[in-house]
Amino acid sequence: MNLILRHSIRFVFLLLFQTMVLNQLEIGWGIQIMVYPIFLFLLPFELSVSLILLISFAMGLLIDSISNTYGLHTSALVMMAYFRPIIFKAFAPRDGYDPLKEGTIYDMGGAWFFSTFGILLVIHHFWFFLIEMFRLDALLFVLQKTILSFAISLVFCLLLQMLFIRKNK
Repeated sequence: MNLILRHSIRFVFLLLFQTMVLNQLEIGWGIQIMVYPIFLFLLPFELSVSLILLISFAMGLLIDSISNTYGLHTSALVMMAYFRPIIFKAFAPRDGYDPLKEGTIYDMGGAWFFSTFGILLVIHHFWFFLIEMFRLDALLFVLQKTILSFAISLVFCLLLQMLFIRKNK
């Protein structure tokens, strides 16, 4: 399947799944399941930083406009996009990234995926909840929401990969 078409379908699916299903769930303890950051993570390794920032801004803006969250998703996704090349460089394979592979758990392995995506997802969630609360006296609640939401979001992102992304043979 064409690379642009595959990422476009992934973009629309994650946007609709996040806004129409996951944003409507009330779990408790401040938990919010956010799976849309996996889209940004799975973009090709060789994309320029400015294009990644533009894509993250567009996706965040669409989620915010549908969810009526006034820039929370946009700022968190742009923050994640800013740190993406830094984290990818820190965890780069010795020979560099293969342009034919994606950042999936199947292509890059579990250790690489959990390290890189885990760090980026924590950055995303922490920024999201910090801006949402916008009070330093609620830092413990922000950390609670970050940790719990991170854990559940990571499981959902893994499930989405297992359901919709095929293993390369």
